[in-house]
Amino acid sequence: MHPNPLFRTEDRALIERLVEQVGFGMVFLTIPDGPRVAHTPILMTSDNRLQFHLARHNALSPHLDGAQALVTVNGPDGYVSPRWYDNRDTVPTWDYAAVEIEGNVRAMTYAELEQFLHAVIEKHEERIAGERWEATETNAQLWDRLAKGITGFEMTITALRPTLKLSQKKSPEERQRIANGHAENGSGDLAEFMMGIAR
Repeated sequence: MHPNPLFRTEDRALIERLVEQVGFGMVFLTIPDGPRVAHTPILMTSDNRLQFHLARHNALSPHLDGAQALVTVNGPDGYVSPRWYDNRDTVPTWDYAAVEIEGNVRAMTYAELEQFLHAVIEKHEERIAGERWEATETNAQLWDRLAKGITGFEMTITALRPTLKLSQKKSPEERQRIANGHAENGSGDLAEFMMGIAR
């Protein structure tokens, strides 16, 4: 988390919306072989829990049940050029949104894992244009074999540490110019996020 309090928020709904929109995170844990990270789809539930799954043979999988872990979710980000400032006699920086999620992890049952998988599929199939794919299109034997190759985990969230570094130190006019710069250079999602939480 960025040390500047200007880049923090207590807006839980905004944090949850960011996690929901991204839907993908990185799980960090120190294991006997050293620090490791795994990348995974995630779901935040309404009861302050975060769910995810890893391959059964992932280095983290045998160590997560009962552990305290950290998950990070990276939202939109983009380079900020001094050409967008009133005074160009400065240096570049980076705008970004990210959330650190800390908590205690437990392994899911197979039934819970299946419920999680169906929820993830439902969520992301809704986001894609065209004819939907349904999990029932996979034959039961193949589904069972592949599902048994992964482990589901659920984290009880004990801390949420968001960083929304979105040029808040600049004037409203400069922030609009920066947002326009992001939009014109392939970071439209960052521009929308910036202006959606303008202060």
